[in-house]
Amino acid sequence: MRGRGGARGSRTPSAPWSRLKPVEMDPLEALGLPSKGDTRLLDFKTQERYYTKIVERYMNFCSDAGERDELLRRFASLDLSSSSTDRNVPTESAASSPTIDPSRISIAPATVPSNTKGLSDVLAALRKLREGIVASKRVDDFAIQVYLFCIRLSVLVKHPESYHPAILHLLRRIQPLHSMTSVEMSEVVGYLVLDTACRRNDLAEAFALRHKYRLRDAKVDGILDALTHDNYIEFNRLKRRVDGHRAKLLEYAEEGVRKHLLKCFGRAYLNVDLKFLEKCAGSEWASLTAEDGVGWELDGTKVIIRKIKGR
Repeated sequence: MRGRGGARGSRTPSAPWSRLKPVEMDPLEALGLPSKGDTRLLDFKTQERYYTKIVERYMNFCSDAGERDELLRRFASLDLSSSSTDRNVPTESAASSPTIDPSRISIAPATVPSNTKGLSDVLAALRKLREGIVASKRVDDFAIQVYLFCIRLSVLVKHPESYHPAILHLLRRIQPLHSMTSVEMSEVVGYLVLDTACRRNDLAEAFALRHKYRLRDAKVDGILDALTHDNYIEFNRLKRRVDGHRAKLLEYAEEGVRKHLLKCFGRAYLNVDLKFLEKCAGSEWASLTAEDGVGWELDGTKVIIRKIKGR
């Protein structure tokens, strides 16, 4: 007579069950968000191992793209824009654990291009890692390294909901306790100043931030001057001279400054040479008509802006 929990209860699974393959889980998805109750990323060693996996995935994404132009195209095709306004984006500088909804930086699976999924996975994983760093109150070289990586990548894909709070946390919480190098400090402050001027369209605040952090950068100064005077020609010249990260931030202001230039052409000229217009606007005629709404008439190599009545 078998007792309770006898041989039947102790039998090992039958052969067919033992041949089932274990479910393979993506290592970036294996850990959850600390704000949702997963505390594993509060451990420093776990954070470092997770970051290594993130970097590996990013390097694989870059290698898979191959050519530089294809890599840039994939960055551009990953649309991470959000309808939320800047004031609704929670900052990471709060004393409590971060509570940002991860859905704000992820894309619905149906809308993620197959060749950019690796990049969206990296961004989502960085969100988790940053939450772990904030919740564990980690302030050291590793924290700075993670935040710089996140900021640079988020700037390239134009996702302010990631890079803006990361910049603020780095400058307000980490830098006062564990200093960045002067080069790193200049880089991060430069991003903040340009983001404020170009995306948020707040020149007064941009100048105040430049003064507060004592930023000395001739290119940033030139961009602020060009925006102040609505000088698109100078703005476009500087855009070609800055690095790719800063150029991405300048894209936020490009359309507005170019439209101001076109309005000036409309008030000052009756007609203008097509090549001259395209050079000043930094855009070809087809783009000016399709994207900027230019309704002028093209007559050969001349652009007819206004016609004198009676002629």
